[in-house]
Amino acid sequence: MADVHVVAVCGSLRDASTTRLALERVLEAAEQVGASTELIDLREFELPIFDADRDRDEAGDAAELAARLRTAETILLGSPMYHGSYSSPLKTAIDYCGFDEFEDTTVGLLAVSGGAFPVTALEHMRSVCRALNAWVIPHEAAIANSHAAFEDGAFVDPKLEERVVTLGRRAVQYATIEPDPDSFESDQNIGAEGK
Repeated sequence: MADVHVVAVCGSLRDASTTRLALERVLEAAEQVGASTELIDLREFELPIFDADRDRDEAGDAAELAARLRTAETILLGSPMYHGSYSSPLKTAIDYCGFDEFEDTTVGLLAVSGGAFPVTALEHMRSVCRALNAWVIPHEAAIANSHAAFEDGAFVDPKLEERVVTLGRRAVQYATIEPDPDSFESDQNIGAEGK
């Protein structure tokens, strides 16, 4: 598995982001089973709101973001739950990508919530990935009540940490899986081509 490259995208822009902490733990677990890893911190990218009339090469750092995602055998998407869905920075990042970055690529999902279980954020990310013909790992990681999930940057609950670690292992295990046929949604997704 030494040739597996796992790239995580953090959809949180907060300095004290629990999403980022969790993704760092996922990547650490992927490294422990032999993968090379990279964390894409969207705070470091200039990504204007997506405009389909603007070429990706003229949209800040969008072309660089897409190029870095294309190096991945597995992409991990991590987001806080905002208003029942995932974050707008992550949505913008995905909108600048398309089939070239996601089709037939393994994707793992992680969502964080300050309150209840962030199931709808996970569902929304899964739907978008399916529309891009990605193969989404069945195992997903969700962190509810995130303010109490960490202490000094470490997980408080070993069972929750194990769920997050498992996502890192599965990101490597399923990196080269043969994906299922294209989804119905992908046939309707012309916006993902050529941008």
